[in-house]
Amino acid sequence: MKALDQKLNRIFGGKVVRKDLTKLVKGNAIVPTYVLEYLLGQYCATDDEETIKQGVETVRNIISKHFVHRDEAEIVKSKIKEKNSHRIIDKVAVALNESRGIYEATFINLNVRKVQVETNTITKHPKLLSSGVWCIVQLSYVHTEEKGTSPWIIESLKPIQVSSVDLNEYKEARKAFTKEEWIDVLIQSIGLVPEKINFRSKLIQLARLIPFCENNFNLIELGPKGTGKSHLYTELSPHGILVSGGEVSIPNLFINNTSGRMGLVGYWDVVAFDEFAGTNKKGDAKLKDIMQNYMANKSFSRGKDVFGASASMVFVGNTEHSVPYMLKHSDLFEALPKTFHHSAFLDRLHCYLPGWEVSKLRNEMFSTDYGFIVDYLAEVLKELRREDHTNDFREFFTLSDSLTSRDRDGIVKTFSGFVKVLYPHGEYTREEAREIMEFAMEVRKRIKDQLIRMDETYEEVEFSYTDNQSGKKVYSETLENENYGYGKKKQEEETTGEKAANEQPAQKTVTPLPEGRQVIIRDNQTGISYMKLFGDYLKGAKSIKLVDPYIRLPYQFKFLLEFCVMLSKLKEDEEETELHVMTWNDEEHLKQSEENMYELSLAVEEIGIHLTYEFTDVHDRSITTDTGWKIILGRGLDIYEKSENRFDVGSVDQEKRLCKACEITYVKI
Repeated sequence: MKALDQKLNRIFGGKVVRKDLTKLVKGNAIVPTYVLEYLLGQYCATDDEETIKQGVETVRNIISKHFVHRDEAEIVKSKIKEKNSHRIIDKVAVALNESRGIYEATFINLNVRKVQVETNTITKHPKLLSSGVWCIVQLSYVHTEEKGTSPWIIESLKPIQVSSVDLNEYKEARKAFTKEEWIDVLIQSIGLVPEKINFRSKLIQLARLIPFCENNFNLIELGPKGTGKSHLYTELSPHGILVSGGEVSIPNLFINNTSGRMGLVGYWDVVAFDEFAGTNKKGDAKLKDIMQNYMANKSFSRGKDVFGASASMVFVGNTEHSVPYMLKHSDLFEALPKTFHHSAFLDRLHCYLPGWEVSKLRNEMFSTDYGFIVDYLAEVLKELRREDHTNDFREFFTLSDSLTSRDRDGIVKTFSGFVKVLYPHGEYTREEAREIMEFAMEVRKRIKDQLIRMDETYEEVEFSYTDNQSGKKVYSETLENENYGYGKKKQEEETTGEKAANEQPAQKTVTPLPEGRQVIIRDNQTGISYMKLFGDYLKGAKSIKLVDPYIRLPYQFKFLLEFCVMLSKLKEDEEETELHVMTWNDEEHLKQSEENMYELSLAVEEIGIHLTYEFTDVHDRSITTDTGWKIILGRGLDIYEKSENRFDVGSVDQEKRLCKACEITYVKI
């Protein structure tokens, strides 16, 4: 056990668990992590291996005997009937039967409805009235012929969540950890390996926790697929709910005017909208207007009454283009449905997390070390919602007077959230405050930059703060603007460049590429690269097809990655290239090839390569372009000898590699 795990077990004994245990007990149960860790916390919250072993077996038995799988619902019903009473783990939703004046439960997996629930149970656990809560229920069966009466009886019901936490104890224990240690503890607690993530990426991951501890915090995260954007909102906390962005209605989200029943914002601390992006999706304009008002004023009106709520709103979705492409041709909100691609709505957001910076989740990124039982952490974050740290920055910094009230709100709420997550004990240095202030300014500036692009009524403001001690003014800029130069300076340069081009058109002489050319490569030849072989013929192509039946082994997938990198260098950052790959593998290894190809396709999205693929029985090897070239490949992309040396210059420079003998022919079609 590493030193941090030993320290964590010593200081937070009984409140931490080894993060790989959930996989050992989950099996095929479709159940959130916080449910499993709640059970593991009862039996495995220790560092004693023998106790862990016994605890895992106990939890396995509980899941095996009591968790209700949908496809085994009838078996469980029979078991309850024959035993008269049986304990189950299921998701339970309750609604008021207005005609009978009673509360009735629906067991989601068991598929049992209209089971009467005592009023005191609803009083104690009002969240049951929302979309469902995971519970441990003692359920019995008593046959009845009375019409309208359910034979199912709830003997006891307990939501699966920690009942209470000592926040002062948590804060005091935090003092024993350095900033770096504490951040790593939190990263391990959400299930990731901190050693594989840099500091900025850790802040992005932990920013996802802010909606759980900051009231009415509005966050959006857009980025490529496979980065775990929605994972946290389903797995971390029983106080958050993830709903499909296209399946929520006004009554479901806010209040039902007919029944008077409160919607999701009245019961949950975080309402997250999954798959919120999609330009082809239809949005409800009335829903957008009510959400917009709620996000700004923490209240909503339905009928004659005005209601308040503290639920944070989170929007997650996939981008459709690379970042430089969006910066060049549209804006960073372009993937949203047209209804929500609206400046007034987007201005209510406090934080835009750059999902394109988050690493794709791979097996080696999931932690096997210790972290907080997520249900314990969730209860701590809920308790921290009572606190307000939005003015704490004033001890160190003064924000620019040019910031609008919404800019300022976004910055200070993000700052406050990070204080709660990273420094709940209230002790942090000026430099530590600077780190979270600069991040808070950037995630709000990302929103403001796009609003200015979208709506000419928005004016440039100065995102800066002044250090109260030194008097130095510090300006904020988003990382993507620095990377690609698409700030105000870039726009001015483009305008100047366009004028110069109009005044003095450039004239270039283009030498035609030779047709019917053939290149013969000998064994052990060096000085050969993909750029030298293919660059001139692929430049300017928007659509390329690669046929190569032998992209199977790890080093061959590396060659394909290098080919994609070469393509990215042939285009401008803001442009995109479509690459379709046709390859094959035998049935035994086809699944692994498909997984590799999918992971590679995600990786090259960020460099503007849209990789699609199909596995079909092909034999020829070639490259075909939409510019009219066909390159016949004797050996496909696999033209290099495999090196066995640990430190080989050829591993980073193709021209230093030894080649295999082959022929390449270029034909105009």
